[in-house]
Amino acid sequence: MDNIYKIVLASNSPRRKQILDQLNIEYEICPSGVEETVSSSVPTEVCQELASKKAMDVAASIRTYNELHKDIVSPQNILVIGADTIVAANEEILGKPSDENDAVRMLKMLQNSSHSVFTGVAFVFISKEGRVGEYHFYEESKVYFYPMGDDDIKRYIDSGEPMDKAGAYGIQGKAAEFVRSIDGDYYNVMGFPIARILNELKTLGVKIKRYY
Repeated sequence: MDNIYKIVLASNSPRRKQILDQLNIEYEICPSGVEETVSSSVPTEVCQELASKKAMDVAASIRTYNELHKDIVSPQNILVIGADTIVAANEEILGKPSDENDAVRMLKMLQNSSHSVFTGVAFVFISKEGRVGEYHFYEESKVYFYPMGDDDIKRYIDSGEPMDKAGAYGIQGKAAEFVRSIDGDYYNVMGFPIARILNELKTLGVKIKRYY
């Protein structure tokens, strides 16, 4: 049985690409343009619902393309991976800040405290015969911040880094100076729990291509 799958990442995140690259995993990029609306306010449900929407959106595009171009498409197993990362603190989901004042509000909420980072991951399998199946899960990490003074927060916001990050910070960037400890997977906080992803695929009997 041929269980080798071509990976398509339904994201244009440079951090997710970096993680796949450092493990020499072969993949293609096909970002989803689906609207990020959700039916729940529960973090574990929200991140999985958004990941699933992204993966299913890209999978639908691939199937449509394959149907329209049967004469040039070589049948192969395809795995679309969707992921969505959210930050939650004090029962509030913190998305990307709307402006600098919102970033200040979020960082003041996170400083000298702990919060959770959830990443939902969705696998959408497209077999050579066109059959589709889905599998999803989430990973949670706890992050603890040192106290941050107003000057620390202003300096960090002035760097521009927080403005396109969920929770108004990027752990792999300048926010490293504020992180006291992490309980869980560091790569999950970056937005892609790669060890969990690979172990889930191994459990499912799915093989992927690497450059070595």
